[in-house]
Amino acid sequence: AAAGKAKIAARLKRSLPVRGPQAPTLSELMRWYCLNTNTHGCRRIVVSRGRLRRLLWILLTLSAVALILWQCAELLLNYYSASVSVTVRFQNLPFPAVTICNINPYKYSSMKDYLSELDKETKKALETFYGFSEGKSKVRRSADEWNSTESDFFKHIPLLKFEDFSKTVTDLRSGQKRKIEGSVFHKDSSIVNSGDSNDIIGFQLCDANNSSDCALYTFSSGVNAIQEWYKLHYMNIMAQIPLETKERLSYSADDLILTCFFDGLSCDKRHFTRFHHPLHGNCYTFNSGENGTILSTSTGGSEYGLHVVLYIDEADYNPFLVTSTGAKIMVHDQDEYPFIEDIGTEIETAAATSIGMHFTRSRKLSKPYSDCTETGADIPVENLYNKSYSLQICLHSCFQKAMVDSCGCAQYAQPLPAGAEYCNYKKNPNWMYCYYRLHEKFVKEQLGCQQICKDACSFKEWALTTSIAQWPSAVSEDWMLRVLSWDKGQKINKKLNKTDLSNLMVFYKDLNERFISENPANTLVILLSNFGGQLGLWMSCSVVCVIEIVEVFFIDSLSIVMRRQWQKAKKWWNNRKRDQSGKPSQASDPERQGHDNPVCVDEDLPTFNTALRLPLPQGRPLPRTPPPNYSTLCLETAFTEQLPDTLEVGQH
Repeated sequence: AAAGKAKIAARLKRSLPVRGPQAPTLSELMRWYCLNTNTHGCRRIVVSRGRLRRLLWILLTLSAVALILWQCAELLLNYYSASVSVTVRFQNLPFPAVTICNINPYKYSSMKDYLSELDKETKKALETFYGFSEGKSKVRRSADEWNSTESDFFKHIPLLKFEDFSKTVTDLRSGQKRKIEGSVFHKDSSIVNSGDSNDIIGFQLCDANNSSDCALYTFSSGVNAIQEWYKLHYMNIMAQIPLETKERLSYSADDLILTCFFDGLSCDKRHFTRFHHPLHGNCYTFNSGENGTILSTSTGGSEYGLHVVLYIDEADYNPFLVTSTGAKIMVHDQDEYPFIEDIGTEIETAAATSIGMHFTRSRKLSKPYSDCTETGADIPVENLYNKSYSLQICLHSCFQKAMVDSCGCAQYAQPLPAGAEYCNYKKNPNWMYCYYRLHEKFVKEQLGCQQICKDACSFKEWALTTSIAQWPSAVSEDWMLRVLSWDKGQKINKKLNKTDLSNLMVFYKDLNERFISENPANTLVILLSNFGGQLGLWMSCSVVCVIEIVEVFFIDSLSIVMRRQWQKAKKWWNNRKRDQSGKPSQASDPERQGHDNPVCVDEDLPTFNTALRLPLPQGRPLPRTPPPNYSTLCLETAFTEQLPDTLEVGQH
């Protein structure tokens, strides 16, 4: 009985058509899905009558799917976007660090011994090109005299006068004209030919190892040319002077600061911290926080900030190095390096400069929302400044590292890397040419520093508002200068002049701390909610429908394709074995469906409803309903005799 049962079940399975996920073809699977899915559009495609209506439902369903994909893609693209929030708080604010430098880095009277030869050659250039002779009559020196006094300055970088923007130049040493070769670089932002070609001054830099490889640097202004030429030799000289000597040659705190007040209370040099800047000499930072204490202020306004009077001493300025008078200041955080040369604010002499501040603290989101760095630890550039990371620190450190790698020495204006030394003519005769070539690549973003360095994610900023007033006034000038001269009489052996003084006030305009932060515009919960809204709006679909789509369109479809490929491969292998053995091929049953596949291992007997869908045996007539037995239609009565009332009248 069991064997007969199994045989009947197997025969029924081979004959029943397959429905659902185990359908043998993709078309049958899609039809089953459209009839059984919870999404409405797919079912309407199958059950709609008429080609036009079915076509409309196909277009509507595909449009809905396209809209869903578009909206979901927009949601994914905007997932890592950030919204900016601004918070304003009213509280006591920490006072920032204020760094003050004299524009003139070193006292000219102390530096004359080191710069005497350079100054003499500079004056020669001015006399030759412009007839400048410091009040004396112009004297034209002979070529022999020039050659006898020739120095290393003209050997390395000769000053040249260009004619008509051509490569015909007049040499400063000999006064002779000659042709030179090399790439021309105009150091000014724009050069306008005014018809006076004598104003074009420049110099030539050549590779020490290849004299034919030269670069020509021209300037439309002789002032710029002389200053650039002077600074190159000046840095070469300063690079050879020890740091202790340079600190002694620059300004002390007593020299620079005459009076000091903070929050209405007197302060002195003990509140300032000295640090030596390569280009600005000794600079002094108020409230540097080195002793662990950071001053704060509880009241806004000019009366409660920092108030200092600076002694500039214009008479002791280097006439060739700087052409302006005054001081440079920078407001910054205690952990931030003051790049005075880049973003310092200049204040003038004989004036009162008021600088009002607004404090803003900003924080950006790091990856994947933005390409900023938290601490700079992920940036492959060594921090040479011993301060917290910033974009400027990274760029300067990157250039200095490239300078050491390419030129064999470090540029004087930036800190020294470990094991390196500053460039000078004696040890590095090719450093100027190498420096200019490298700086040109840096400006054109060809060194890769701008690609490596990133913005800091969190930073503090003080927005400055500057106003200037004449100081001291004409009516108070006399007594004020006398009192200041008397106060500093032991250190200043002359009467002060107002052009030697500068009045500086730095204060908070208000105590509003503005905190700007970025917050994720989307979270995972919001993203899933938006997905659900789009699916429900366009397809009336839920998470279960999504799982159903994944199962049918990916898992089941892939299974059908793989099953088909396996059957083809199996059939090909069987035919090959049969051809090799010489046996005749057996006709395949075209009516066999999915239950012939060994994947279908369901052993349950078919139900009554499925049995009704069994195909009829071939070659046999369809069963018909047998005709009725008409004899059974005869009426039989229970009465033996006919009742009298049923008799016809004619029988009576």
